[in-house]
Amino acid sequence: MATIRDAKRTKGGRLTYRGESFAGFNKPSRTPGAKKKFKVLAKKGDQIKLIRYGDPNMTIKKSNPGRRKNFRARHSCDTAKDNFTARYWSCKNW
Repeated sequence: MATIRDAKRTKGGRLTYRGESFAGFNKPSRTPGAKKKFKVLAKKGDQIKLIRYGDPNMTIKKSNPGRRKNFRARHSCDTAKDNFTARYWSCKNW
């Protein structure tokens, strides 16, 4: 597992990890033209992990209460507590 020493800060205050730039730890951002819709550099204690999640070809209509309820039930969002999982971040977006 990588540690926070593996992520470098740029002069502008952004983080660089594995050649990718992030606004900070635990801050999701979009990934245009990639295989996944979002990326996040998750941090728990001294450990960090790069997580990608979301289908880029799928539209999200979370303003529709029925869709929102079904998504959260299907993914068991009430029990998603570990921020090193894509399920946690996907549920957090919803």
